[in-house]
Amino acid sequence: MIPSSFTYKRAGSAEEACDLAAEYGEDAKYLAGGHSLLPLMKLRLAAPEVIIDLGGLRDLSYVTDQGSHIAIGALTRHHDVEHSDLLAREVPLLAHAAGQVGDPQIRHRGTIGGSVAHSDPASDLPAVLLALDATLVARGTDGAREIPIGDFFQSLFETALEPGELLTEIRVPKPAGAGWSFQKFTQRAIDWAIVGVAVQGGRVTLVNMGGTPLRAAAVEAALAGGASPADAAAHAAEGTSAASDIRATREYREHLSRVLVSRALTEAASRA
Repeated sequence: MIPSSFTYKRAGSAEEACDLAAEYGEDAKYLAGGHSLLPLMKLRLAAPEVIIDLGGLRDLSYVTDQGSHIAIGALTRHHDVEHSDLLAREVPLLAHAAGQVGDPQIRHRGTIGGSVAHSDPASDLPAVLLALDATLVARGTDGAREIPIGDFFQSLFETALEPGELLTEIRVPKPAGAGWSFQKFTQRAIDWAIVGVAVQGGRVTLVNMGGTPLRAAAVEAALAGGASPADAAAHAAEGTSAASDIRATREYREHLSRVLVSRALTEAASRA
């Protein structure tokens, strides 16, 4: 299908983008890499009257060492996250997972901030950042604020961002040498995960097992109590609300979650 008509605005700075969003209100949408918004527009599931293109904001594309954490600009492409030497050394889980997103074309256009702000529970990087206990920085006309990632994802496609706020930075604490793993199961490499799992130390998160990225709280509690990876993984589906769709039933997703969590915990233990 063809998207409905819209007015196109190209922002020259983060400040200008926020001003444009404030001017046009709920009629406006930010455009980053376009892999989330444009398909929705083609299906007429989204029909913004104004598109604010962020593609020219080069100052929001970076990966820098800030001592206790790594700062990543929201417009950093997945390809650049994947190939960052700094992330490969300090936060290898994130670099590895970025290399599993879609295909090379998607990784060269899609942005980490766009993936997070879209809040799709089937997306890889939101769950990975949840496992890493990241902090998100959002900017609006009243200034910037920090949002713990555990408070960010509200429901399907809904986040804690206020109207007009722009996600500008992701801050990832440097893990304290704990093991990590990222596992996902897809029909094809370029597809959304039917189920995915991210592990960093004692934190375990799930992809596509509910309306938002989820902490596998029962698994984490079992690990804290001394359970083996296999025994802890048996609790993977507890507290989840996986959907049934054309790719998998709820029961199959629950089975996959137990299998993938067991694999991820075993791999993470081998890296610890």
